Amino acid sequence: MLQSHAEADRLHTPRLADMTIWLLLCGAIFVEVAASLSLKGSETEPLLYIVVVVGYCSAFLLLSMVLRRGMPLGVAYGVWGASGVALTAILSALLFGESLTLLMGAGILLIIGGVVLIESGSHTKVAVVEGENRPENTVRSAGEGKTC
Repeated sequence: MLQSHAEADRLHTPRLADMTIWLLLCGAIFVEVAASLSLKGSETEPLLYIVVVVGYCSAFLLLSMVLRRGMPLGVAYGVWGASGVALTAILSALLFGESLTLLMGAGILLIIGGVVLIESGSHTKVAVVEGENRPENTVRSAGEGKTC
């Protein structure tokens, strides 16, 4: 028997815990980008190495907290890594005058699209049919589930 709409909505409604996971992931992205930018800045200001070490350690700590709270590794690492690359490219152009070409901009747009696809693909709905748990987007093989 299929789940009722109310039960399905309840199971897929964002909760405070989901928001916490995303806030932790945003924190991990922020400190990783700060650490990467500080690495570049440390060429002229060696004290920024402290920000580099603290930032990278904090980023991995926050990322591990995200994983412990149940976000799939592929989603967490994909969003973290891709967002970090895009933000670092944009901010290094603004802060350090590094080039940001049209081709790089297109790459950043592709990164954003990839992150959206990875995140949305991680939310496969599960239909419960006669005691089966099966993702809705899977196809039964010929003859599967039939009785004689």
